[in-house]
Amino acid sequence: MNATTQQQVFEIIAKQAKTDVANVKPDSTLKDLGIASLEAIELIFDIEEHFNINFPDQQGADFDRDTAQSLVDAVDKALADKAGAGEGAA
Repeated sequence: MNATTQQQVFEIIAKQAKTDVANVKPDSTLKDLGIASLEAIELIFDIEEHFNINFPDQQGADFDRDTAQSLVDAVDKALADKAGAGEGAA
């Protein structure tokens, strides 16, 4: 697990939830943090922009029920996929 990625994702979640980052735990759901569906979509866009990645369209459908850690895992996967695609594009 990349702690830096986790910290950055948790900070973005905390900003959207208008709470302290200490309140964001790996098993916190966005719903638990008070982030509604429309806010979850905005959160996904913020994460994509911050990390310069794109989540598959269907992947964002259930993020409001997912945990903070599942978002970190999705970012890590998207970053790995992006790095892999970059290597093949040479």
